Amino acid sequence: MREKTERIVREWTETCDAEVSIAVLGGAWKPSILTLLGEHEVLRFGELGRLLENPTARVLTRQLRELEEDGLITRTVYREVPPKVEYRLSELGASAGHLLTELTRWGTLYAGRQRNAVDERLVAEATREPLSEATA
Repeated sequence: MREKTERIVREWTETCDAEVSIAVLGGAWKPSILTLLGEHEVLRFGELGRLLENPTARVLTRQLRELEEDGLITRTVYREVPPKVEYRLSELGASAGHLLTELTRWGTLYAGRQRNAVDERLVAEATREPLSEATA
């Protein structure tokens, strides 16, 4: 477990456990990484990068390390040249699948509502008559 995660679990005893979930699962690409590993079972670093539409290597490496340290994925290194590294969900990581599905469903609903609100505002602004000089 990452130091940050351990501190949150230890110190946030009065906090909603949803905050712990967000601390572990939140981050650039983490939900997407877990979802892809759930769909493909095993992926290599380059495959993950391509499927995620090319995040920087630094960011992807950091997210994978955090997921590994928190016990959500396993990393297998094969001693060959060039080195081969595979990532897969751990049992704990697989248990987050239902939660990620629900987060995706909620995110789709939220984003759709926000897009509709923006579209309605833009239409209202476009149809609004410009103020005449007399009323300005």
